[in-house]
Amino acid sequence: MSAIMSIALTRVDEFALITLNRPEALNALSFALIADLGRAFEEVAATDARALLITGAGTKAFCAGADIKELTGRSLSAQKQGAEFGQATFAKLDRLPMPSIAIINGYAFGGGLELALACTLRLATRNAKMGLPEIKLGLIPGYGGTQRLPRVIGEARALDMIMTGRTVDADEALGMGLVNRLVDGDAVSAGVAYAREFSGYSLPVLACAREAVKRALDNPVSEGLRVEANLSTIAFQTADAVEGMDAFMAKRKAQFKDR
Repeated sequence: MSAIMSIALTRVDEFALITLNRPEALNALSFALIADLGRAFEEVAATDARALLITGAGTKAFCAGADIKELTGRSLSAQKQGAEFGQATFAKLDRLPMPSIAIINGYAFGGGLELALACTLRLATRNAKMGLPEIKLGLIPGYGGTQRLPRVIGEARALDMIMTGRTVDADEALGMGLVNRLVDGDAVSAGVAYAREFSGYSLPVLACAREAVKRALDNPVSEGLRVEANLSTIAFQTADAVEGMDAFMAKRKAQFKDR
């Protein structure tokens, strides 16, 4: 894979790795970096990677948020276009054929936390600090934070974080479900180990699971159950489902082929 401007897109065994590469700016999200992310997501989608890992260069920050100097002195239409651009870029993660994991290694504020929230799963190092501090600037989150945070931690906790702009540490983030696990040692290695807990399963079936859970948050239970039945039926029609059930009955390890 390639280095794309303000990010590095590389390969770690069977996984794609995107590293936000502006350590001098705590990996802040410039518009150029967001554009690079969008292109990188499209490049990853066309590969055979089993998962996408996203982290930040250095040990201080995953991503400290938007590059504030780029946000001042802009027209209302430009501000709206900027928010929609960030939202559309992060939404590409939902459409990837493989799951994504944010490895939060240090600060994840504002747009940085919004990027992590757009990923399928989140890991955090013990020194991680997270928050949506936009209210302190007279703003609100604009890259999906007001929509994804309550879906992850619930409305009351999301309102608390967004309205106070406060920072949560790694332990509190784990306790409220903002991150899935805390990791020690080399963060990327920990991310690879975590990805391997599910990356050997069928990617199409994992995609069905991701879609079913996502739809549960957007629909009443009755509609969600209909979606689940449809996606479950699709999963049953895959060759991987036949292999999985045959392997179970034969008491052997399944060999999935992503079809």
